[in-house]
Amino acid sequence: MDNQIASMIDHTQLKPETQVEKINQICKEAKENQFASVCVNPTWVAHCHELLKDTEVKVCTVIGFPLGATTPETKAFETKQAIENGATEVDMVINIGSLKDGHYEEVQNDIEAVVNEAKGQALVKVIIETSLLTKDEKVKACEISKRAGADYVKTSTGFSGGGATVEDIRLMRTTVGPEMGVKASGGVRSLEDTKAMIEAGATRIGASSGVEIVKGETSTSDY
Repeated sequence: MDNQIASMIDHTQLKPETQVEKINQICKEAKENQFASVCVNPTWVAHCHELLKDTEVKVCTVIGFPLGATTPETKAFETKQAIENGATEVDMVINIGSLKDGHYEEVQNDIEAVVNEAKGQALVKVIIETSLLTKDEKVKACEISKRAGADYVKTSTGFSGGGATVEDIRLMRTTVGPEMGVKASGGVRSLEDTKAMIEAGATRIGASSGVEIVKGETSTSDY
């Protein structure tokens, strides 16, 4: 097992039909493999925090997920509640329609609502949903995320028909520079995929295939 790569993986389970048995399983796998975090929907945060409280594994959750179309106030409340329940990382979805309309101040305010709520308590990763954006929009989303004080930019929710690509990771890294994290998520299913993303500039990998990745196997998972 590659411990360095394991420590970069957010072991992810975000399907709406997820039951407690699966959550227990991913927490167990995260402990065994020393993954960076488990990434789960907000309803599971307190449960995961309890299971992982004596470990180095973080609890990551998602905000405004998967559409990004809730209000900044709602996203801020989700963030506050998630942190109270034990999350120390939050992955928020931007308002994609506002970005595409050129309402950049709205997008920045949306991100800042989460950043301000999380400050000093949780890392903020901004999901820009690359599959829905042009190259120029991807650059703009990264620039706004950086200006808003986010810790990471992240490619995808995994729910909009496209995931991470090496080209997008390279573009995002070039845009944000060395100061911010870049998370590749959606469709990363093998050790080869993972190494390619890291080489392109990713510092975190979101995958439901973490166990297969560190074993050098290829998963058939769709996230």
